[in-house]
Amino acid sequence: MAKQRFRDIKQGKAAPVETNNSKRETPRKNYATVGDKLKAFLTDSFMLLMPIMYVVFYLVMGGREGFAEHKIVGWLYILVPLVVLQTLFMYKSGQTPGYRAYKIEVIDEATGKRPSLFLILFRNLCAILSMATLFGWMLMFFRKDNKNLHDLLSGTAVIRKP
Repeated sequence: MAKQRFRDIKQGKAAPVETNNSKRETPRKNYATVGDKLKAFLTDSFMLLMPIMYVVFYLVMGGREGFAEHKIVGWLYILVPLVVLQTLFMYKSGQTPGYRAYKIEVIDEATGKRPSLFLILFRNLCAILSMATLFGWMLMFFRKDNKNLHDLLSGTAVIRKP
């Protein structure tokens, strides 16, 4: 094929040659921002975690001293109800109270729909691992899609609701 001159293309005498080097545009998901995720986490901490901690510290363990003596059992008493509550909230609507307040939700990355009960439970258990290592939570500051370690392991994403 002969090389086309710019003047011919500009004057409409010849059509420009299209190359196949153009990238396909994939629709980008509307991922939740780091700020929204942090605000939702703080809201959930006060609405879900603090009442559970109060009950465990003062009613179950008999005070902070009792909790200090049996830390592993105390943390199990705190984390098990927290994981159950978060799993139930996310299974029902894809949102915890904090997620609902900031209009974000959890989806299955593969389907784009609400995740299954097992996937949500796995995600919430991995979130404990993320929190314990702090690496999993810091990961969202360095990724374009703002995913945490538990989102990567479970194949979920936190997006803004339309």
